[in-house]
Amino acid sequence: MAVNKKAPVINNIPYEEFKDNETLEQLIQELNAGGVNVCVAPLDKLIDWGRSNSLWPLTFATSCCGIEFMAVAAARYDMARFGFEITRNSPRQADVILVNGTITTKMAPVLKRLYDQMADPKYVVAIGGCAISGGPFAKSYHVVKGVDKILPVDVYCPGCPPRPESFLYGMMQLQRKVLVENFFVTTNRKEHDPYDKAMDEQYVELLNAQEKA
Repeated sequence: MAVNKKAPVINNIPYEEFKDNETLEQLIQELNAGGVNVCVAPLDKLIDWGRSNSLWPLTFATSCCGIEFMAVAAARYDMARFGFEITRNSPRQADVILVNGTITTKMAPVLKRLYDQMADPKYVVAIGGCAISGGPFAKSYHVVKGVDKILPVDVYCPGCPPRPESFLYGMMQLQRKVLVENFFVTTNRKEHDPYDKAMDEQYVELLNAQEKA
């Protein structure tokens, strides 16, 4: 038996009120001529522009690279002009972790907990040889061989310790990464990243190895 279905009613702009692109461009030119500034761009770009210029790092330093972080925040280099000088003491108010210094196996669970408490989207910057690969303690039994074993790292800043210019360049690279993200489609989705799942598995293996040791 056939069932008659009504056509769905779609609320849309009336055809007679539609303005083509040429009309919109002419309207913008008229407004600009009258002294009105008009910016036409997707909202996605505006949000990413604001996010890239207001990165709030978590105050986290475990060894000598933390002194370099203090130097970058001081008046000589003044990272405030780049928009990421507002350091937070709570992971719930930060959106980027700057891993400055050595991460031991005892510190790894604390770092992982802080990362999990941060709201999405969140980023990780590994600063210095210890955070990247273990540095001079790479052959030690108690140092994590790179923070990427437990966290997904976005930017690496090599050096022992890296110069403030290298630190700033790494943060600028993170800003460029945030600027080209698609916020509404992929970045802001509350879905579990398969890469994060792999990080969780490596984290469990690290804890098991620590308990056996």
